[in-house]
Amino acid sequence: MFLTISTTGTPDRPASDLGFLLHKHPDKAQSFGTAQGRAHVLYPEANDDRCTAALLLEIDPVALVRKGKGKGRGGAPDAALAQYVNDRPYAASSLLAVALSSVFKSALRGVCPARPDLVGRPLPLRIEVPALPARGGPDLVTKLFEPLGWQVTAEPVPLDTQFPEWGASRYVRLVLEGDLVLAEALRHLYVLLPVLDDAKHYWVSPDEVDKLLRAGEGWLAEHPEHKLITSRYLARRWSLTREAMERLELVRLADLDELEVEQVDNAVDEQTDTEDKPVPLALQRRDAIIEALKASGAHRVLDLGCGQGQLVQALLKDVSFTEIVGVDVSMRALTIAARRLKLERMGERQASRVQLFQGSLAYTDKRLKGYDAAVLSEVIEHLDLPRLPALEYAVFGSARPTTVLVTTPNVEYNVRWESLPAGHARHGDHRFEWTREEFRAWADKVAERHGYAVEFKPVGPDDPEVGPPTQMAVFTIAENTSTENTSTESISTESTRTESTRTTKGEQA
Repeated sequence: MFLTISTTGTPDRPASDLGFLLHKHPDKAQSFGTAQGRAHVLYPEANDDRCTAALLLEIDPVALVRKGKGKGRGGAPDAALAQYVNDRPYAASSLLAVALSSVFKSALRGVCPARPDLVGRPLPLRIEVPALPARGGPDLVTKLFEPLGWQVTAEPVPLDTQFPEWGASRYVRLVLEGDLVLAEALRHLYVLLPVLDDAKHYWVSPDEVDKLLRAGEGWLAEHPEHKLITSRYLARRWSLTREAMERLELVRLADLDELEVEQVDNAVDEQTDTEDKPVPLALQRRDAIIEALKASGAHRVLDLGCGQGQLVQALLKDVSFTEIVGVDVSMRALTIAARRLKLERMGERQASRVQLFQGSLAYTDKRLKGYDAAVLSEVIEHLDLPRLPALEYAVFGSARPTTVLVTTPNVEYNVRWESLPAGHARHGDHRFEWTREEFRAWADKVAERHGYAVEFKPVGPDDPEVGPPTQMAVFTIAENTSTENTSTESISTESTRTESTRTTKGEQA
């Protein structure tokens, strides 16, 4: 198996900097042992103008069979000869993907202590794989790599050059060209090489889901072929594929760009009163949240589902909030939030007030306990209804902040937005949008189950017929209430009841 990575240089950045990112010196040919053979790294060319790193993987077919013990394609018990005579030593596959992750481990993670300035810089890259098995043909190769920013050349390899009438084989010569960060490029290869081969040389265990999500962070959730990629990468194991798809869905929802939501809000506001040019609804909502937090006397605040950090940034401007924690399931969103907040350049005193960490609101988390207030701003409508009980218990039952603020769209107000088709949600990712009565019914039950008092406040213009565009519930722990009032059994029962109702309706239909 053979793969080359090339780049060109500029006056201020020599091409040989590629050696720093790969952690392999251009003047040295290096060899590494793998479970199925040896991997060699060498540089056919390395100068200021152009640099090429080559990875050559030598496979021992006999060792592959013996160590595989019948696992993977090479160990098929009904094809004894195929165990030793196959394309494994020559065609890029999961073997090459594993070698990439082993030989270029630091580069794959985007780590370069010697030259940290190079890590996030896009490079003009050219990657070539002379023999790539492509189950799905050149068209599928293009569909997988093109959405990631690559210019793709996938030339079919003929079965035999002496007999062109035999047609093309299932292999292609792949060339990828584009300006990308090297770590991202390596992660694309790590995931998509075995996907195109549609096979793995080792047993796919549950930890493969974590590997896929780590390598696919920042691109897989939004990829138009993410279902096919997930299924093939996990060897079509349905239970693992379903788990991965559910986790990708959470990531995708968390990665929603709040600017889109603000554009929707701006359109609503402009149609409400174009002459006065009102403040965008997103800003009105943020101001209402901050006002409610200050009225509650909160100093230590959780922003649950913080996204790209807009609310965290606003809270930091008020010194009365001594500790602000942003929590989100998406590392990509948290990275953008850190960049927005300029955490790396923030002074020590200011930095001590803010913290960002990854977490899922569907699970209890000890790190969320002990805070004065928690905010769920435009979060609940992005969850499927059966998942709400899990969020409810994680926030109100386990974390139990003194005050909880929940905002969500008021579906009744949608009729005031003329450009929104009847019956459509404000955003395609909303799983539901509640009327005022539905929201109050849910909030009252939550408060009763967990020992909170709740009051409701309008956000935005309060229309006398359809109410405000955003509705907010302010939960406060009732006096003489202990954590014993919270019952996990009641949450489980409510979830079961919801599922039962859905099933019954489906059967009736």
